[in-house]
Amino acid sequence: MEKFLVTTIVVLALSSCATTKTMYSWHDYEDATYQYTKKSTDELHVKMLEEYKKLTDKQKGTRGVVPPGLYAEYGYQLYKSGKKEEGLSFLKKEIELYPESEKYISRIIKQLEK
Repeated sequence: MEKFLVTTIVVLALSSCATTKTMYSWHDYEDATYQYTKKSTDELHVKMLEEYKKLTDKQKGTRGVVPPGLYAEYGYQLYKSGKKEEGLSFLKKEIELYPESEKYISRIIKQLEK
């Protein structure tokens, strides 16, 4: 009985140390976006776009999809940097993945295409 109690306590202690996986992986999104917002240089813009690319390519969260708004943000930044077709495709991916964003994202697309 004593061995069972000790084993149970050890198992509970070890399982409480386990990390919980988040719904989305953010990599270095926050820092890259903040740095670019703080000081909008071409170099920081490239770094931010690289971070967004990493987030869209390697999503390790429990849902396995990019966080809401990320495709839209990435698409808008690509569009602004001259990659218009690629940017529009990411904006449309946002609508596909999060249909509730259609009304808002469609307006952004309409404004960009003017």
